[in-house]
Amino acid sequence: MAFNRILIAAAFALRAGTASADAATVDPSYGRIDGDLDLVVGAGAVVSPRGPRGEIDLRLRYLETAGVLATYEDAVGSGAEPGRALTVGLEMRPLFFARWLRGQETQRAWLDLALDSIGLEMGAVFQEPSGRGFGSQRGLEVALGIELPLLARATGPWIGFRGGLRWSETALASGSVLGADDRQATLALTLAWHQIFAAHLVDIGDRAVR
Repeated sequence: MAFNRILIAAAFALRAGTASADAATVDPSYGRIDGDLDLVVGAGAVVSPRGPRGEIDLRLRYLETAGVLATYEDAVGSGAEPGRALTVGLEMRPLFFARWLRGQETQRAWLDLALDSIGLEMGAVFQEPSGRGFGSQRGLEVALGIELPLLARATGPWIGFRGGLRWSETALASGSVLGADDRQATLALTLAWHQIFAAHLVDIGDRAVR
């Protein structure tokens, strides 16, 4: 039997002892286990003390728990510093399975989806300071994010908020922050579409029982 089906079957078995009788009429996953991957495509703005930038956001999550991300920022003539930035990294959302397996969802879709969306991000940043080439300034970003669904289900439009801190390669190496180039706080607002689909990543190689 495929790993996904074993995991989901075990999850429902665990939930059976804790879920209330009336919870059976509501899908507490809100479509999040209809597939194993969630593709997220979004756009928005990033605000920092040194000016705003437009942002394009791409993410791919496995079982709404962990995934990879890539965000591209461009000042688009606003004069922000740095003018462009690319972040690639990892994302972890630990609350979904921890709450769902224990039957701790509130049966309020917007609240459950928002709480379970809280995630920690970490990635490498490649920036383009004024007068220098793209990627000439590298660093590390750590961020905390949350998303709010516009519909009461996982697939659909979401509004995201993300606050982060960036350290330059120099600051990380020396352990000291000498100026705005060495550490920068950011706040991002995005509108994104989430699409849950089944890629059967862990089912590859499974064979039907004859």
